Amino acid sequence: MEKTWFREMTVFQIWPRSFKDGNGDGIGDLKGILSKLDYIKSLGADAIWFSPLYVSPQADYGYDIADYYNINPEYGTLDEFKEVLAGAHERGIKVIMDLVINHTSDQCEWFKKSAAGDPQYKDYYIWRPGKGKDGKKFPNNWMATFPGDGWTYNEQRGEYYLHLFAVEQPDLNHDNPAVREEVKKIMRYWLDMGVDGFREDVITMISKREGLPNGVWLPAMRGMEHYMQGPNLKKYLTEYRQVTKDYDCMQVGEAPMMTPKKALLYVSDGEDKVLDMMFGFQHMEADCLFISWIHTGFNLRKLKKVYNNWQTMLYNKGWNANYIENHDQPRNISRYGSEKYRVESGKALATMYSFLSGTQYIYQGQEIGMVDYPFKSWDDFVDVSTFSTKKLIEKLGFSDKKIFKMAKYAARDNARTPVQWSAEANAGFTTPDAKPWYLINPNYTEVNVEAAEKDPNSLLHYYRKVIALRKQYKDAAIYGEFKLYLKGDKQLFVYDKIGEENKLTVVINLSEKEVNSSKVKKFIPEGAEEILANYEGMGDKLRPYETHVYLTKK
Repeated sequence: MEKTWFREMTVFQIWPRSFKDGNGDGIGDLKGILSKLDYIKSLGADAIWFSPLYVSPQADYGYDIADYYNINPEYGTLDEFKEVLAGAHERGIKVIMDLVINHTSDQCEWFKKSAAGDPQYKDYYIWRPGKGKDGKKFPNNWMATFPGDGWTYNEQRGEYYLHLFAVEQPDLNHDNPAVREEVKKIMRYWLDMGVDGFREDVITMISKREGLPNGVWLPAMRGMEHYMQGPNLKKYLTEYRQVTKDYDCMQVGEAPMMTPKKALLYVSDGEDKVLDMMFGFQHMEADCLFISWIHTGFNLRKLKKVYNNWQTMLYNKGWNANYIENHDQPRNISRYGSEKYRVESGKALATMYSFLSGTQYIYQGQEIGMVDYPFKSWDDFVDVSTFSTKKLIEKLGFSDKKIFKMAKYAARDNARTPVQWSAEANAGFTTPDAKPWYLINPNYTEVNVEAAEKDPNSLLHYYRKVIALRKQYKDAAIYGEFKLYLKGDKQLFVYDKIGEENKLTVVINLSEKEVNSSKVKKFIPEGAEEILANYEGMGDKLRPYETHVYLTKK
């Protein structure tokens, strides 16, 4: 198995707006990030992935890009970004940028010129005339994945444009070679500056089926079969891959509706590999049906089945990207763990995914156990996806009370509250007299970095230990073969990671209920050394979220 720097990394994701405010205006920025580089290094992180820093009207908080070559003024300047880049590299930290190329902002100059009929930009986006005698019917029946119609009429051009996300996010036409050249130019610009790789946003949606035929799937996903892993996807990704071959660069693609079998078409080791790894979503569906809004309750057996498939099917063939939180997901302790057992379940979840084969990703605040926000009214929400999903569910006849309950659990807003640095006013995210751009979780007086640093048993220190052990025993933890036990058990997650030099045995009670330890003791090799635990000693019962990792040297 090929051993490369990006496979062994722990990547720390920063959602800039909520990470750290360095100039006192209530919005996270590059000055704030620069001030926390030593903290990120102290975790054992090897890289930072920045959610979009580019110029943006912020309709989707940066995932609607107006200018790919400059920094959003709210976050700072290009010179300040270069200072952060240099500071990261001085500390041995790689920098991964978000590459959002399925769509742009409707405020991007490309779109403005395309809407005006500029010959050079006319076909940069996907335009179609309306249907019907009056020309007011949509070109097809596709829906946006931010629930709603996939088409919007532009008065200036007199045609509809396709947007698979918000109205303000028109889809680029990658079938146009000029668009693909623009993408390559953007990639080279940031790579030449010294950036080390890209996380490529919804990259599997960039190719649409010729003729844009009507979809037949369920309303909320109608049309998806014609643009999810479309006919020219591999061709276009191959073109973009050629750019990175001139650099020591990594590429991770975000891939909704992805399976391990399909992933191997893109990440299999060999000359035709077009991505180094993929962000899948199946493991984030263990408590829901497709999306977190359709809550079904946490199902450990479902989660284990997904992990088993990805770990075994990609082993010695491709590579996994392992995460349990990011900017698009509610906080994991609130979903798969327990706020009642916040620290214990946080440690259990950290252990659960840190010893899986793959590159590890940690989202800001995850390392201190931040949880979902206790929303009180609709006024507390700001995310465009929250309100578009609300409108769709209203059409299905659900009560406002029921929809609000769904939103509290599922909204992406949960991951976007400011990082809690201290017990001071505004959680140390910004100055005490500033107004933070968004709500701060009221538990910040207890849950914050400063408190966690002082507590030797905190989740923060546990993450540091987990990351260190992952590197120390990387032949098993990172590159080892996965073997799952007790597949049908509703509480226990037990697996081996078998390397050339060592074997790790991971035992987790992933529930609030005690369970007889006799169920797991038979899997612990005789003479194995315990190298990690969140409780002292294993008794007759495994306590809520009790976790142990054992080392056996070959």
